[in-house]
Amino acid sequence: AAEHPLDERVAGQYLLALHRAGRTADALAHYRRHSARLADRLGIDPGAPLRELHQRLLAADPALAGAPARPARRVPRQLPAAPVHFTGRDAELAALTAAVHRFPDGQLFVDLRGFSPDSEPMDPAVAVRGFLDTLGVEPGRVPVGLRDRVDLFRRLLAGRRVLVVLDNAADAAQVAPLLPADDSCTVVTTSRNRLSDLVTGHGARHLPLDVLSEDEAATLLTARLGDARVRAEPGAVAELVRLCGGFPLALGIVAARGRTEPHLPLAALAAELRELGLDALDDDPTAGLPTVLSWSRRALDAAHARAFALLGIAPGPDVGLPTAANLLGLPAERTGALLRGLEDASLLTRDARGRYRMHDLVRRYAADTARHGLTGAERDAALRRAVDFLVRTAVTADRLLAPYRTPIHLDDLVPGTRPEPLADQGAALAWLTAEHPSLLAAQRLAAERGWHRRVWQVAWALQTFHIRRAHLQDGVATWRAALTAAEHLDDPGARIGAHRSLGVFCANTGAHDEAVGHLREAVALAERTGDRAALSHAHHALARAWETRGDDRRALEHAELALGLFRELGNRDFEVDALNSVGWFEARLGEFERARAHCGAALELAREDGDEGMQAASSDSLGYIAHHSGRHAEALEHYGRATALFRANGDTHYLADCLDRLGRPHVVLGQRERARAVWREALELYLAQHREEDAERVRRQLAELGG
Repeated sequence: AAEHPLDERVAGQYLLALHRAGRTADALAHYRRHSARLADRLGIDPGAPLRELHQRLLAADPALAGAPARPARRVPRQLPAAPVHFTGRDAELAALTAAVHRFPDGQLFVDLRGFSPDSEPMDPAVAVRGFLDTLGVEPGRVPVGLRDRVDLFRRLLAGRRVLVVLDNAADAAQVAPLLPADDSCTVVTTSRNRLSDLVTGHGARHLPLDVLSEDEAATLLTARLGDARVRAEPGAVAELVRLCGGFPLALGIVAARGRTEPHLPLAALAAELRELGLDALDDDPTAGLPTVLSWSRRALDAAHARAFALLGIAPGPDVGLPTAANLLGLPAERTGALLRGLEDASLLTRDARGRYRMHDLVRRYAADTARHGLTGAERDAALRRAVDFLVRTAVTADRLLAPYRTPIHLDDLVPGTRPEPLADQGAALAWLTAEHPSLLAAQRLAAERGWHRRVWQVAWALQTFHIRRAHLQDGVATWRAALTAAEHLDDPGARIGAHRSLGVFCANTGAHDEAVGHLREAVALAERTGDRAALSHAHHALARAWETRGDDRRALEHAELALGLFRELGNRDFEVDALNSVGWFEARLGEFERARAHCGAALELAREDGDEGMQAASSDSLGYIAHHSGRHAEALEHYGRATALFRANGDTHYLADCLDRLGRPHVVLGQRERARAVWREALELYLAQHREEDAERVRRQLAELGG
């Protein structure tokens, strides 16, 4: 292009290359330079092919992308690895095999935590959200409500042959929303309850699991201890089988003890077991389990026994090595060795992600051990270290995701706490995703113990993650807890922030009245305390809340107040956002000249700052203003720039709105096919995002075009 500056074919190829490299703005700039050069040197305009390409770039024609329109369908593979020494259950496995078929479209698995000792059973909305993530649904397209999530889940599985395993269910009500809509899939549910409602209401087949038979129990011990050792002491093996009563967990513990002490006669194991009274398991396999576990714990040295007890009270359903190290107050290497020892003793398991968890019954016993075997001061110190580690690392992650946020004050670290360093945004998102359940559990723990500032800090540290990953209900829950905690703090800023953030999440989830109520309270508190920065953010949030209510006049009033305050405080980042907000609401009210001035100023500041997100938003606003002012060609250029930037940033939510608006100037200019193309894409995005009212509006627009 540089060597042949007047060659229009080369210019067109260069425009297309820039566009496909994600540099659409540069492509449009090159077109303007090329047009000016032709006019200056030859006195002509670009030819029809190049002009047509320019218009397609402005319209963000998806056909120019040069890539498949849809990604390949994801095949989930979530089943845990099979136990190495799995034994018995032949009849049950045969019944399952006869009832089901192969599953070429994958497997889904979730632990519903129906009988977890440290938390309530998993909300079906959370379980469905996990399935949608696994099936490749982008976070921004996950619906908020349970019904919409279930509808999407069932549509994704329609006609697919997928195995869905729902483990550890509490009751039928927890399972029912997770059932696919047709019989192409098969669901296997496990529970300690019979779940009779699934049988009567959904046609499920009940497959009860009794204790292992004597032969199966003996086979289990043979598989784990070795054939030679078992044949050498048949009487001792028979007594071990009898004392364990066919309970698989008890047999596993016995086998683990035998493996870790290969020179100990099995008769000695049987004698010790007989003295501890494990035969109580014959009638009720759960009644005597503490005895079995106490026997297993007594075989541990002091360090392993302490680790076992503390892991029983750790926040969250599982624990990573760094969290465990902070809980125990030990280096990671020593902690890893202790965890491996507990794993060898069948008291702990490690999943494919490297995270450790206990069987629910084992964990309940470990928690009892901690309460009775450790001092209150030792338990308190361990939990403070774990919570401090989670909070501090979460704050670090949030700073990587949102460096523009005003930092919060953090107390000195609890002695022995070592937060995890995170390298970049990718590491921050991965850590927050893995530790999200533990952070929620840490907030609950902090609330129970009256650690009010930690409760508030967890909500603050998770805010960006909750918005980016569309965990809106979790955002509401964490900020409700934070608001309750803030009432106990001598910190007006904490109360203001809790009301403001809770208002934002309520507005995003459709709780408009509650949102406005919290935001008004944030304004009132900020005014009483003279906190101008908090007041500016509260008015800015109120503007968005009133927009969701459809009251643009009130939204403009609060946006103007926010703009004035941001300018007074010299807050450049938020001044740009507020400028565009003021212009947007002015445009919505028909005040186009004032709107153009405000949005144009926002665009210039965003360009100076290199803020592509605000450049996209301001260009979108300017496109709306130009179209409604009768400048339809100018609107196409603004909208074209906005759609290119929204695409580059992966912002499909606002891309859909911008495409919807882009079609209107195309219609006015008689470009009906281009209007039809952008509206079809907008419709696809709206449907994917479950924005039914917007989708219906675009359907009507397409119908009016005859397509």
